[in-house]
Amino acid sequence: MNPIVKTALSAAAVALFAGNFLVTTVQACPACERRNALVNENPQPDQPAKPEAAKRTPKVQIAILLDTSGSMDGLIDQARTQLWKVVNTFAKATQDGVAPILEVALYEYGNDSIPASEGHVRQVVPLTTDLDKVSEHLFKLTTNGGEEYCGVVIQKATAGLLWSDHRDDYRAIFIAGNEPFTQGGVNYVDACKAAIARGIIVNTIHCGSENDGEAGKWKHGAQLADGTFMCINSNAPVVHIASPYDAEIVKLSQDINKTYIPYGKDGAEAAKRQEAQDSNADSAGQGANVSRANAKASQNYRNDSWDMVDAIDLEKVKLEDIKKEDLPEELRKLTLEELKKHIETKRNERNEIKKKLEELNKKRDAHVAEERKKMADKGDNTLDEAMVKTVKEQAGKKNIKTE
Repeated sequence: MNPIVKTALSAAAVALFAGNFLVTTVQACPACERRNALVNENPQPDQPAKPEAAKRTPKVQIAILLDTSGSMDGLIDQARTQLWKVVNTFAKATQDGVAPILEVALYEYGNDSIPASEGHVRQVVPLTTDLDKVSEHLFKLTTNGGEEYCGVVIQKATAGLLWSDHRDDYRAIFIAGNEPFTQGGVNYVDACKAAIARGIIVNTIHCGSENDGEAGKWKHGAQLADGTFMCINSNAPVVHIASPYDAEIVKLSQDINKTYIPYGKDGAEAAKRQEAQDSNADSAGQGANVSRANAKASQNYRNDSWDMVDAIDLEKVKLEDIKKEDLPEELRKLTLEELKKHIETKRNERNEIKKKLEELNKKRDAHVAEERKKMADKGDNTLDEAMVKTVKEQAGKKNIKTE
């Protein structure tokens, strides 16, 4: 046979065999046909959409470093009275629609009552959401001495606090004082560079003239750590504009205390601290009690460590897990359902008071704005004005929007 014809016949045979194999294979899968038929008769429902991942809760972390040497009584007074005004900057802050957690820390430096071995530096309060505790310790500060080592206190605050490591969180140090920035055994250049390397901004507040602040390297310290250099008159009285709404605002601040339900070993003590800081704000003057009242109505005033309403709302504890002995004595005889009803009543009362405070504060803001227009000269820059302006600008760069 001709070789070409032979090759062609062989190829045809192979093709025919392959075709028969394929047909046989398809026809020999009854299980597949039954499965396909079942799918057609009973189509699978659409798969539920995956839930969106919960947005992370951002943080605002502020460390306040105060010179408590003998010449700084005015600075301490400003810090005591105006803490709540700074806190209120973040009263309605959001980042991508989520309210940030505000944490504040407090250091003192330059006080001779603190051992030289510690660099005359003391951590007064670590980063905390317990603003009453910060206020309590501010009112306990006294001045004495001293030797003001800015580099040392910045280094200690950078290394000694639990700073966030997330790039979208706002982290800032505010250091205030009046002596040259260059004093002490730690070079301020190294301390400021170490801070900004961790994303912690260093803002410097010189209590004195701008020329003296620049000569004393306060401005350079801020420049090294992406911060703002400010000058204030620490002895100037804080400008407070009274309004017709202040008395009612302060009364509501007292009323809101009655909505707290202390529990646990620290509950009773914390409730007393709350009342004590109301009293401190009242006695401090300069509108501190009004600013505190509005802070108590804001998202930043969190007491989940001792108040049952906050603890349950913020999912820090389950009501069923709270032991009877950890409750106030008058609540220990209540059944679980009665206790739930009591908590709900206090929650509703608190929300109503907060709503009233918000409405009054809007009216007060409008009144103050009109009065400020009449003032030709606002006077010297003070600690609260310097800090509020700076935190707004810097937090805005982290997409944290403030009102």
